[in-house]
Amino acid sequence: MLSCSSAFQRVAFMLMAPKLKPQRLHQIAETGAEQLVKKARTMTTESSMKDAFSTYADYLNNFNEKRERVVKASRDITMNSKKVIFQVHRLSKDNKDEVLEKAGKDLEAVRDQHFARLMRELQGTDFWKLRRAYSPGVQEYVEAATFYKFCLSGTLCTLDDINATLVPLSDPSLEPLQINILDYILGLADLTGELMRMAIGRISDGEIEFAQRICQFVRQIHRELMLVVPKMDDSYDMKSKMEVMLQSVIKIENACFSVHVRGSEYIPLLGDDAPTSYLLGAADVE
Repeated sequence: MLSCSSAFQRVAFMLMAPKLKPQRLHQIAETGAEQLVKKARTMTTESSMKDAFSTYADYLNNFNEKRERVVKASRDITMNSKKVIFQVHRLSKDNKDEVLEKAGKDLEAVRDQHFARLMRELQGTDFWKLRRAYSPGVQEYVEAATFYKFCLSGTLCTLDDINATLVPLSDPSLEPLQINILDYILGLADLTGELMRMAIGRISDGEIEFAQRICQFVRQIHRELMLVVPKMDDSYDMKSKMEVMLQSVIKIENACFSVHVRGSEYIPLLGDDAPTSYLLGAADVE
């Protein structure tokens, strides 16, 4: 009796339940289709984003690896360029040809080995993004090349001269990679410090005329850069180097001035006929 009553209740409930109209059924079908399309579109978007981020990650990883190689090459250029500078500082009137010959060979080795490796890493890429990584090495190379050229011929090695030596190292199928003007000027500013040390050393060795030529050369560099630096963009490195350059000019001028004013206190070394060999404070020598 209870089961029959339950059956009648279920039948009554089904008869009383609202029936869905055909239009409502069509709307439900459309909504389900839209949800499927939206889900597919979302999956496609997520896949595209993953691919994009994967591409960016590969680019950043390759860029960081290249940066590490560029930093290593720049460090090697800096270290070996300093060796060239130290070699030139051994210069004296007795060993000029020997010292400069070895310094020239060392400079060629820096260019052909280490600088060529740097150019292979940078050529054909957005090298300007890595300027901070390789600029110190380039500046040191410019300093070594200009220092060697001055001691060899008494003239300045220009930016065109340096870049001309780098052209054979470039890939002929790509645009040649050249040293930019800013790195050249920064390296040239460092040159004055090395010339100041050499001038003081030459004065102590009695080579007064050579020290005076260095003084005139450094003065000219400082005077020309004073005209250029105010027109440059804000460069903290250049401004700080100009202050150091001025100190180098003052030191050379003071040394040359002291020799000129107190020249009567300098007499030739005993038993030496060389007019450029001097001894300070030897007035009592008989």
